[in-house]
Amino acid sequence: MEFSLDCEMAFQFQPIFLLPLFFSQCFTHPIFSGDHTPFKGPLIDPFIALNGDKKYSDGSKENGGKGEYNGGWELVSHNSGVMAMHMVLLPRTNKVVMVEAANFGPSQVRLSRWKCRLFLRKRGINDEDCWAHAVEYNTKTAAIRPLKMVTNAWGSSGGLSANGTLVQAGGWSSGARTVRYLSGSKASRWIEYSCALSRKRWYSTQHILPNGRFVVIGGRRMFNYEFIPRRKKSTFKVFKLTFLERTTDDVENNLYPFVFLSTDGNLFIFANNRSILFNPITHKIIRRYPILSGGSRNYPASGMSALLPIQLRDPNPKVIRAEVIVCGGARPEAAKLADKGVYLTALQDCGRMEITAANATWTKEVMPTPRVMGDMLVLPTGDLLMLNGAKRGTSGWNFADDPNYVPVLYKPDGPITQRFTELKATSIARMYHSTSALLPDGTILVAGSNTKNYYFTRGTKYPTEFRVEKFYPPYLDPLRVSDRPKIETNFKRKMVKYGKGLTVVFKLKTILRVKLSDLKVTMYAPPFTTHGFSMNQRLLILAKRQLINTGGGRFRVSVVAPPSAKVAPPGYYLIFVVHQGLPSPGSIILTSNIF
Repeated sequence: MEFSLDCEMAFQFQPIFLLPLFFSQCFTHPIFSGDHTPFKGPLIDPFIALNGDKKYSDGSKENGGKGEYNGGWELVSHNSGVMAMHMVLLPRTNKVVMVEAANFGPSQVRLSRWKCRLFLRKRGINDEDCWAHAVEYNTKTAAIRPLKMVTNAWGSSGGLSANGTLVQAGGWSSGARTVRYLSGSKASRWIEYSCALSRKRWYSTQHILPNGRFVVIGGRRMFNYEFIPRRKKSTFKVFKLTFLERTTDDVENNLYPFVFLSTDGNLFIFANNRSILFNPITHKIIRRYPILSGGSRNYPASGMSALLPIQLRDPNPKVIRAEVIVCGGARPEAAKLADKGVYLTALQDCGRMEITAANATWTKEVMPTPRVMGDMLVLPTGDLLMLNGAKRGTSGWNFADDPNYVPVLYKPDGPITQRFTELKATSIARMYHSTSALLPDGTILVAGSNTKNYYFTRGTKYPTEFRVEKFYPPYLDPLRVSDRPKIETNFKRKMVKYGKGLTVVFKLKTILRVKLSDLKVTMYAPPFTTHGFSMNQRLLILAKRQLINTGGGRFRVSVVAPPSAKVAPPGYYLIFVVHQGLPSPGSIILTSNIF
């Protein structure tokens, strides 16, 4: 049992406050006294280590000699410091924040002595917790920097604000009503307000709105939503959402609902197997969509979902098409049976629906393999990547088996029979509490997995994972890497104006003739990923206007910025130039007029 503070008491980093309880056996666990030194050695050459063998670097051996590259894996760190339950890229620093629960026992990295926290044992004895439960991970060197967090962020939500600050809401016990802020490249701890939320938010979903505010929806036994108040304030206003109550069941298969900002400014909310379009300003349901058959899709059934890339062609369209995909999950009874050691096969189908269409209906497709607890990331090219998870069971302690080691590439615009491609498998099981993130260089950072309550690093089928990998999608084929575009425009201190022209200068090394039709310019909003869902993720494909060859392998492409904050909420994005399927490294760009 954990201890919580009364909400009349402020939580401003003082170590005297009561913190999560660590049972005594946690301190005798082998990892407490083991080697906690973060991995800081030289990184492996990715083009040698992609598949562990130089012969495989072009993927030809595993693709029937066709010479097709199907991706590769690189182990970049042996020790992430904490188990990466939550993961988010901070685009201003290109570093990744990883967060875990505070009550799973000692982590792999210590806080400095003066940053230790006090907590209360069962018998009322104060003790210290000198272990970090969040780190900043350097994606280039694999070095980690411990971050002090006072409240418990287990099962929280998160997102990046208009000015790039990480805003994290809710959690377990002492963190259930907390809002946390992390900003600045040198910040070593959060600013935390323990009573900022009006309700306890555990397994809720958070999304940024066109006005720059965050809405937090749902949570365990929370059939309502609220808006994150401004710093140092608490509005204590909560709004009922009966849709959440109607979609729950005996194991609550509607937690961490899938939430997307549609192109009309309304929220698409999916819970369990049903969905609505909701106006957060008028607090009204605009429409109800058909049921997605086949099973449950939200935690603990834990399917995957994403807003498909938004194609912008006309600078002043009446309706901008928005489409959602939901894949995998589990049957409603899967959690109950898993508790008895019976692991049902996960769902293998996907549902796609154009949510802006007047006659919106679900269209079914079938993945190569079943998947539950997976991640779904949108790539700079507009394709989707599915990875992590299991083939049987559901989310929860010891509730899954048969890891799904094989990533899948999904091409939304391909022929329906050719949209799925299986890629190079990893050798590390990434099950419950695993996460991933798209990095500016186009690689995918993958970490985490903790299938049991507390940490178990040995003597179990699926131990707690502290190893960190990078996955190289097919567009990072070593034989084509020199053909990637490189953006030369410096967007620092520049703000994109909605609906206005935008010029991007890029360079190509080996190609002299370029067609406008061979180009895409995309903008990506880095998400907060946890429990199989990437909150606030969206990719925009900008409308193209003109391409000019300026000589010396340099080109200037003119595009049109997103028309409004309804399409591109305020904040930092990564902009990519994609030529013939090869994306440039991403450059940071700001779309905002709200501070």
